Amino acid sequence: MENWSDSSYLWIALLLMAVLCLVSISIALVIWHRVRRQEKRYQVLINVLRNEIQGMTGSSIGMGKRLMTVEQKLNIAVEKQYELENRDPGVLAYNQAARLMEMGAGVEDLVRSCGIGRPEAELMALLHRELRDEHSLTHKH
Repeated sequence: MENWSDSSYLWIALLLMAVLCLVSISIALVIWHRVRRQEKRYQVLINVLRNEIQGMTGSSIGMGKRLMTVEQKLNIAVEKQYELENRDPGVLAYNQAARLMEMGAGVEDLVRSCGIGRPEAELMALLHRELRDEHSLTHKH
């Protein structure tokens, strides 16, 4: 009986190893299929993300170009402002004083607002009155 037992144990052991091999292969195949499915899902996700990145890159490039255009315009405006600030301040002060006179400003307002001297402000007030009086006389006739 001892011989039969040893050989039957051997067959049982071989059968168990065969079953274990089949189970292992089955598990490996199931895992392999799941990995392939996940790989396909990730590839789709990668493609979606790649398209979004390309879209954002295109938008960023467009925004960059617009920003450069705005920056160029701003630089031109700054240059013009600098030119205006460096003009003869006297001319600007007298132009502003004339506008204020037309709006009814007095001598003190001109001295305070335009930075011109009192004699110049009084002269401008006198000229403005003369022009206004002359204008009113020519329109009455």
